[in-house]
Amino acid sequence: MTLNGWIQILVYCGIVVLLVKPLGGYMYRVFNGERTLLSPVFGPVERGLYRISGTSEREERHWTTYAAGIMVFSLASFLLLYALQRLQGVLPYNPAGMTAVEQNLAFNTAASFVTNTNWQNYGGESTMSYLVQMVGLTVQNFVSAAVGIAIAVALMRGFARASSKSIGSFWVDVTRCTLYILLPLCVPLTLVYVWLGMPQTLGPYVDATTLEGARQTLALGPVASQVAIKMLGTNGGGFFNANAAHPFENPDAISNLIQMVTIFALGAALTNVFGRMVGNQRQGWAILAAMGALFVAGVAVCYWAEASGNPLVHALGIDGGNMEGKETRFGIAASALFAVITTAASCGAVNAMHDSFTAIGGLIPILNMQLGEVIVGGVGAGFYGILMFIVVTVFVAGLMVGRTPEYLGKKIEAKEVKMAMLAILCLPLAMLIFTAIAVVLPSAVASMGNGGPHGFSEVLYAYTSAAANNGSAFGGLTGNTPWYNITLGIGMLMGRFLVIIPALAIAGSLVAKKTVPASAGTFPTDGPLFVGLLVGVILIVVGLTFFPALAIGPIVEHLAMIHGQTF
Repeated sequence: MTLNGWIQILVYCGIVVLLVKPLGGYMYRVFNGERTLLSPVFGPVERGLYRISGTSEREERHWTTYAAGIMVFSLASFLLLYALQRLQGVLPYNPAGMTAVEQNLAFNTAASFVTNTNWQNYGGESTMSYLVQMVGLTVQNFVSAAVGIAIAVALMRGFARASSKSIGSFWVDVTRCTLYILLPLCVPLTLVYVWLGMPQTLGPYVDATTLEGARQTLALGPVASQVAIKMLGTNGGGFFNANAAHPFENPDAISNLIQMVTIFALGAALTNVFGRMVGNQRQGWAILAAMGALFVAGVAVCYWAEASGNPLVHALGIDGGNMEGKETRFGIAASALFAVITTAASCGAVNAMHDSFTAIGGLIPILNMQLGEVIVGGVGAGFYGILMFIVVTVFVAGLMVGRTPEYLGKKIEAKEVKMAMLAILCLPLAMLIFTAIAVVLPSAVASMGNGGPHGFSEVLYAYTSAAANNGSAFGGLTGNTPWYNITLGIGMLMGRFLVIIPALAIAGSLVAKKTVPASAGTFPTDGPLFVGLLVGVILIVVGLTFFPALAIGPIVEHLAMIHGQTF
């Protein structure tokens, strides 16, 4: 580890924290229906969309209707994206002549992008036409991110409102999020990326002659616009197979920093939106502090592991940490930081290959996702994920002091705790059961690139990434097979919708309750004691659930490395 590396990490954290309050304040005004600087531009467009869809900004819905809107919208998005892929060969804007995407892969990709996962069992530049990349994948990057943020805002209203029946309108929330937040931020980001050297063209691929005289085809396309929303919306699905390690997707250190900041920007700002909605910004800062503590701990461990490297390699007289699989332009510190950011934020973009990390360095990205992506998490998804743990935490705190659990003046009763646990437990259900089957099924084992604990980690990482709606790949696993395309797709759908429904049910239950004034026995939830308790509950629940799987994967691989064996 170096001083320069730690300075990079601290500068990054400082930039994110500085963005929280101004961005959170703007988002609060948007979802509260207040006038903003962009209202004169997008106000008429917004009202026109409501007239076309037959709704109004004043209409609000019960949580069941809100959930139904999400399901209908997501199903329509899935069918449209699936159809675009299957009909790709006969559709326009296909200069490379891409043929129809195979049905199992099309199912996997449609499930992936609709759930904001963006797992890719394909190489984008060799599989998807410009039309599918733009109308299919990029559009889903916008709307799936907007859906996640809308759900988080609906859950916030459950805590903020009292004696009400509605948690808002899904259609209004998605429209406002897309028009006033995602689009206005992505346009300047796209222009900056083009200025830094990212392609943005509808022209055909270009043939070039290398210095050795060989002929090489350079894949181009509408790259910058997709990178802007894939990072801001924590989607992660790259135009190129190499993702953010490709120079056309990540030209230099400046673009690398911008991408890392945009991954966390909206998710971190949502904590401030929550504080403003409940009338106490300290509540939002407390949640961000819990996220930050888990994030910094993960970065420290991952950076240490990668900077320490493999002792077997050091014995050969080679030092300098573990540079295998790293982008030499960015180095160990920026690669470790990017890996922790992308798995903490449910983004899935990578600028280094996680399969090449040391055992402990690779454990941190896996653990980040197994935490339920509550460390900032996907836009919206991370916030409503940590609120599930908050419900459990205040229940535990209530038992400790012998009082009915409360949070922000709302009584937390059996119904809310049951729904929260259902949302929390559905993730290990998908992660562990599919992993257990895959490591004994011959056809699935044949896809593993490595044996022993490292091969197990490859499979565990894949299903963890899918169910956590992250989308990053450990590498070394051939995922484009019928088994993995179908089961990973099912895991993505489970990880998205089996969390959304309980979260909205909690919102619907809480919004109808009266607010109880704080008393001398009320457990404070805006101080360091609550932050520590929340972090402890998260780690205990996840530790008890996943430690056996981690023990036979990265942990035993690390112990074997110490004793001179690698995999």
